[in-house]
Amino acid sequence: MERIRTQLALGLAAVVLLFDQITKWLIVAVVMQPPRVVEVTGFFNLVLTHNTGISLGMWSGASPWKPWVLSGLALAIVAGLLVWLRRQVRTLPALAIGLVVGGAVGNVIDRWHAPGVIDFLDFHAFGWHWWAFNVADSAISVGVVLLVFDGLFLDREEST
Repeated sequence: MERIRTQLALGLAAVVLLFDQITKWLIVAVVMQPPRVVEVTGFFNLVLTHNTGISLGMWSGASPWKPWVLSGLALAIVAGLLVWLRRQVRTLPALAIGLVVGGAVGNVIDRWHAPGVIDFLDFHAFGWHWWAFNVADSAISVGVVLLVFDGLFLDREEST
């Protein structure tokens, strides 16, 4: 069963990675030619930004070493998560790890093919805009929330 759980998690990571890269390619190559803001609803736009930092734009700015350091850190975290995944005996945390791994790898790919991580989802209300994000960021966030939920609320004996 652990092998099937690991395969499901890695399959989910692959789906997240593929969907993330396809949506980023569509935004860059099709939707944002020329670059602009596409108003989808009164609270949601499509935009094109390149985040050279980490979450919420922290550590942004140009630096020749930053893609190496941030990618190395992300890949080290992915390696740790994969070790944790191999030891998982429950499905929910395994799938959550798959979400985080797929999203992290998607953002690492961006650091090498673009001037930063490609973000394009822009939610806003009352003149305030949330930070732009992408499918990978969403998968990472959902995966982390599921891991926290599992760790805090699910009984180890009952959850499989």
